[in-house]
Amino acid sequence: MPVDSTATAEVTAYRWVPGFAQGLVRDLRVRWALEEIERPYRVRLLDVTKPRPEEYFCEQPFGQVPAYRDDQVQLFESGAILIHLGMQDDRLMPADHARQMRAIAWVIAALNSVEPAIFPLLMINVFNKGEPWTEEARPKFMERLNGRLKCVSDALGDKEWLEDRFTIADLLLVTVLRQLRGGEVVDQYPNLAAHIARGEARPAFQRALADQLAVFAENEPQPA
Repeated sequence: MPVDSTATAEVTAYRWVPGFAQGLVRDLRVRWALEEIERPYRVRLLDVTKPRPEEYFCEQPFGQVPAYRDDQVQLFESGAILIHLGMQDDRLMPADHARQMRAIAWVIAALNSVEPAIFPLLMINVFNKGEPWTEEARPKFMERLNGRLKCVSDALGDKEWLEDRFTIADLLLVTVLRQLRGGEVVDQYPNLAAHIARGEARPAFQRALADQLAVFAENEPQPA
């Protein structure tokens, strides 16, 4: 297993998060990539319920996870970390420059065009659930989200992966779309649902998810 307390690569993660966020925190993206290339890494845990240590903002300016470091770089933002890892190992991204840049373009698309359309739905379903304005806002949010999902669905078509093989682009898109937790939204696009299922079936994903969830289970707060 790549999780190794003596490894030179380090990923920051949360010690525990509420149930709705478990399996979705973004260190999963980096864990999955490291599992795909069988690179050992250690985990530094932060407490989501407490302010971040002041020095952490030198590593991650927004105080979020993951931050990443190895013997070459110190990085923040999951997309940047995935690109760094992909450029080091062709199991994550082709060595050919043109194909490499296509994968990077899809990484940026997942972060800039798809994920922001999901955030409002998470807001009204989780963080602002039950507030009067949410039902009035829902149709507009859904219209924008469905427009983005249709574009991705059309681009994917009947292919197994976004390009001609699995890359960090698929890894990132799968983890972004998993925030919808399946259901009616994704089910409207059978090829996207199948793409998520293919990603989740990869042994590296299963190991990464199990490691993240094990930390949360171990640190589950005890009832008062």
